[in-house]
Amino acid sequence: MTGLPAVGLVGALGLAVGSFLNVCIYRLPRGESVVSPPSRCPSCGRGLRWFENVPVLGYLLIGGRCRTCRAAVSPMYPIVEAGTALVFLLQYWQLGWQPLLGIRLAFVAAMIVLFVIDLQHRILPNVITLPGVGIGVVASLLFEPGWVASIIGVAAGGGALWAVGEAYFRIRGEEGMGMGDVKMLAMIGAFLGWQLMLVTLFIASLAGSVFGGGMILLHRGSRKYALPLGSFLAAGALIATHVGQSLLSWYLGFY
Repeated sequence: MTGLPAVGLVGALGLAVGSFLNVCIYRLPRGESVVSPPSRCPSCGRGLRWFENVPVLGYLLIGGRCRTCRAAVSPMYPIVEAGTALVFLLQYWQLGWQPLLGIRLAFVAAMIVLFVIDLQHRILPNVITLPGVGIGVVASLLFEPGWVASIIGVAAGGGALWAVGEAYFRIRGEEGMGMGDVKMLAMIGAFLGWQLMLVTLFIASLAGSVFGGGMILLHRGSRKYALPLGSFLAAGALIATHVGQSLLSWYLGFY
């Protein structure tokens, strides 16, 4: 399948998956099942009608408010749905219609969930990161980046952040990095390999430094402001899937 039918199918899949990701984003931090009960208003608990569950359109139909209690519904819901569709389409544009596309779509979906949860709650659920490491390694037996690069990515990714966090703790006497970040970077290494894992870490570190510096300059943070590193890692990983190899080639061209 190619052309407009493929684009339409991938876009529709992204919208549908994005709707499920919203369920994960809301329920996982609260320790709730993502399977049952069916979708409901978080304020009054009323079950949603089928048309309210239509991605993006459902939000517009209800005017961003629950039809029963009139509580405001977060615009994050349609943003995640539309954003997932866009990310899926970009992956299709990058890879085309091939088996690796399915693996990559699962990976970017996990990155979207981790991005939003860490941004909102400063946590990275083990239920995503730990199975993600295993799935990434198993997938590498058949697909890119290959099992050797994947294993090195897990060891180097998790080990690098663990070493930084341990050094910070020993020098400053306080926790500077959560283990969730360590597991997440190990997962990224498992799916993308050690080279793109390093690109991801570089992008995340640069973006975090710019963001943190900006917060301090605007007097909205301090030197101890807890940056959502997982969110920056997720964004860095998404970027790395598209331009990571080009950035590596550009950098290595200096040597």
